[in-house]
Amino acid sequence: MVRAARARPRRRGMTPAAEAAAERLPPAQTAWMRALAGQIRRPLGFAIGLPLLSGLLLLPQAWALARALQMIVMDRLPLADALPLIGLAATLVLMRAALVWMAEYAGQHAAESVKRSVRLALFRRLLSAGVLWSRARASGELADALTARVETLDGYFARYLPAMASAAILPLVFCVVLFGFDWIAALVLVLTVPAIPLFMALVGWGAEAAGRRHAAALARLSGLFADRVRGLTTLKLHGRAQAEADRVARASDEVRERTMSVLKIAFLSSAVLEFFAALGVAGLAVYFGLTLLGMLELRASVLTLEAALFCLLMAPEVYLPMRQLAAHYHDRANARAAVAEIASLFDGLPKVAETSDGMAPSASAPTSTEFSIHALRMPVPGRGAIRLQSPALIARGEWIALTGASGSGKSTLLETLAGLRPYEGDARFAGRSLCEWPAATLRRHVLLIPQRPWLAPGSIADNLRLACADADDAALQRAIAAAGLADMIARLSRGLDTPLAQRGQGVSGGQAQRIALARMFLSDAPVLLLDEPTAHLDDASRDRVLAEIAAFARGRTLVVATHDPVVAAIAGRQWTIDADGEVRP
Repeated sequence: MVRAARARPRRRGMTPAAEAAAERLPPAQTAWMRALAGQIRRPLGFAIGLPLLSGLLLLPQAWALARALQMIVMDRLPLADALPLIGLAATLVLMRAALVWMAEYAGQHAAESVKRSVRLALFRRLLSAGVLWSRARASGELADALTARVETLDGYFARYLPAMASAAILPLVFCVVLFGFDWIAALVLVLTVPAIPLFMALVGWGAEAAGRRHAAALARLSGLFADRVRGLTTLKLHGRAQAEADRVARASDEVRERTMSVLKIAFLSSAVLEFFAALGVAGLAVYFGLTLLGMLELRASVLTLEAALFCLLMAPEVYLPMRQLAAHYHDRANARAAVAEIASLFDGLPKVAETSDGMAPSASAPTSTEFSIHALRMPVPGRGAIRLQSPALIARGEWIALTGASGSGKSTLLETLAGLRPYEGDARFAGRSLCEWPAATLRRHVLLIPQRPWLAPGSIADNLRLACADADDAALQRAIAAAGLADMIARLSRGLDTPLAQRGQGVSGGQAQRIALARMFLSDAPVLLLDEPTAHLDDASRDRVLAEIAAFARGRTLVVATHDPVVAAIAGRQWTIDADGEVRP
């Protein structure tokens, strides 16, 4: 069945300003972004500090050029006398170019570190939440969050944060220096420069709201497209291909409209900011021109060509940090929209805490494999709940057969014991609540083989080595022989190297389950949870595989759900789930 992407309700009857205010980033998400920045202090410090140094070097560069022209044009000195100043200006240009390159490199390094840590944290969230959590969400949206949404953080850390620091410091420093050359020029810049951040703040609310709407539309399109492609065969068989194609087309049109809305705001803000910058530079040019021609007398002293050229050379640079900040302001809006989208999709933002290898530290191994259960209630959507009211214990090495009618909840109980389902009540593994165990630790000690096991795209050998990555060919052969797969593998032209498509396409359901059993024979998990392990086998094959399971499970805890009394007979105890969902140990 193809899952539909989650549709988010649109706010109706709200003005753009009200909608923008409603969609501002919550404090927790803002703090999460600050925490990310705190993890990359060193490269981010270089990305911020080097452009500041480059901007400060612009002052002696402009002075050297202005002084050289003063010497050549007004003082009538030979060109050779001005060559040292020209050489100084050229050297400073090269130095500034090198500093800008190093700053960009540091910014990209910082952004890549953040994206890597966020993706690892999201992957850990996916693994810890389990397959039931991810199954309830559109896979396209999850893939889009891990790729495109995380990628939008690049511009925020690599470009926006350095631009914000430069815009906060450099214009103020430049205006203070220009005040010593011409106070009127400095006053013009002081009056016009603040208009840029004021307009950016006004536009920023609308840009962030438009960015959020665009991110939501793009996520919906990603979820629709990915799920429809995966379920294309089912859609065609049921005559829904054209209807779903029209639905994807409508989602694409929505993304186009949202994209044009974001671009409209971006171009409008850029045009206004360029207008303010051009107006300020043009005003200074007119002022200095009229003053040098003697048509305007506002200065107490004579205006020199050196001072006028220095101010004119620095005037565009005063606006440049603000213009760069405006250009990258949309990176901020996109990043904040992506963070909000990730928080909505993953039920909150993950904790990003890397160790030396980029993975979260693992918890200590359990000291026992005992399950203790009391007043357990397992909700099943649309079917009420499965209940185990009386205290129950699954001791280490004990074998239990779980029986009941089809649909009674045997699979639900196994998935709960594996830590894959939410539950109410008290369920403990090794003396610790199931929900408190890290997913990675629980997976190493509790092995679940469901009725429809998951097979990854790759060869049969690749799927077997998921249980033991360093298993050699001899170990693989022993495992497939124990699972009753030897004859089937021998008939395949490529043997264990036979490729499997998505979800194990290429083998039957019974063969997929036996591949999962072979994978079990390669594992060292002390707890085995098997769901109908012999359902697809004839009596002879069932007896042979059952004997292998019994031999492998010796000394391990085994819980097997089955309808077959022969399979149930191998267990020492039997739990039954009645028609009301009550588990009776």
